Amino acid sequence: MNSNSLYERAKKVMPGGVNSPVRAFGAVGGNPLFISKGEGSKISDVDGNEYIDYVCSWGPVILGHNHPEIAKSIESAIYNGLSFGAPTEIEVLAAELITSSVPNVDMVRMVNSGTEAVMSAVRLARGYTGKDKIIKFEGCYHGHGDSMLVKAGSGALTLSAPDSRGVTHGTAKDTLVAVYNDIESVERLFCENKDEIAGVIIEPVAANMGVIPPEENFLTGLRKLCDKNNALLIFDEVITGFRLCFGGAQEFYGVDADIVTFGKVIGAGMPVGAYGGRREIMECVSPLGGVYQAGTLSGNPIAMTAGYTQLKILSENKEIYNKINNLALKLEEGFKRAAGELELPMWVNRVGSLVSVFFTKECVENYKKAKTSDTGLYSKYFNYMLKEGIYLAPSQFEAMFISYSHTEEDICKTLDAARKVLGNLKELGY
Repeated sequence: MNSNSLYERAKKVMPGGVNSPVRAFGAVGGNPLFISKGEGSKISDVDGNEYIDYVCSWGPVILGHNHPEIAKSIESAIYNGLSFGAPTEIEVLAAELITSSVPNVDMVRMVNSGTEAVMSAVRLARGYTGKDKIIKFEGCYHGHGDSMLVKAGSGALTLSAPDSRGVTHGTAKDTLVAVYNDIESVERLFCENKDEIAGVIIEPVAANMGVIPPEENFLTGLRKLCDKNNALLIFDEVITGFRLCFGGAQEFYGVDADIVTFGKVIGAGMPVGAYGGRREIMECVSPLGGVYQAGTLSGNPIAMTAGYTQLKILSENKEIYNKINNLALKLEEGFKRAAGELELPMWVNRVGSLVSVFFTKECVENYKKAKTSDTGLYSKYFNYMLKEGIYLAPSQFEAMFISYSHTEEDICKTLDAARKVLGNLKELGY
């Protein structure tokens, strides 16, 4: 069995042959690889090829694939049963760890995905404030809930389909779109929709139109605008949570959010999510309050066990963040050096252990600048790097993720491959 034959079979029984659009390699050409195994910083496909992995299941595999302590904890947990639809001790332990570690999160509700966390957080903001409208930012992706599929990032941006069919005008009209890193665009929306805005939702580090850091005072400016207009500030930390540092973007940037959403990182890569916030806000969620949200598999004991084990390791070994951030810094500097030597139009952004390479001369600071990147050139870069044994995101507009399992040797091999590939692209006239 190989990837090509599996893909032909998959296309007959799954839309596009995949269960998430970007996996189809539509933005980079060719057929997707079917992965058979992950160990540390490496993944292997069913064809027997091994790659240094910079996707890391889109972020949550902070410690590396198949971490022995996490694997052992899961193995022990499954003997007690897979799901009960009833409370378990591990849910409490995980919630206690999160609320004691993340600023301004007094209570947390476990769900099953980042999308579900965002949907619930937006509903909660509306229920708590009694207002209907939400401000989001061009190119920021917050899952595939209807109200968030308006000028979205991630797969929607990659496929040039930022708005989805099936999203009603009635739903979309309550989503207002601002420009990332442009505080005046947010201020205008508040002025034009006085007393109607329930909250502002943002990826504190944009990571679904490529990695774009917030400019100085941008996040603090949002905090002030929300306070001034009695709106809630929602940090979507599906990517940044427990990755920038253990307290996430709130701790990293010193900015308080009212509601925070998390994704698969709190399940060590298993299907899980959560949203949390100040006590008086979270007590509006059923069964205490009138904002309804439920889930049969929420707080699944196996996912909670995996997540709790990973978070516990991270909380007790803060030096992990120094290592992954330093490795990412070496990648950033190496990419910049190679592009400079070859005089290629390439811009590199990094925040912590998140890195993005854009094929543009522009300083990438928002959605408009990200869209100047040459996606055709990225496609060639991706496929050449794949041949060199480097697995990158099959989209220009996604991040590279560094794990604790990545080594100096991995980084050196990656930069050697990049110099070779960029040199080949230069010779071909790009």
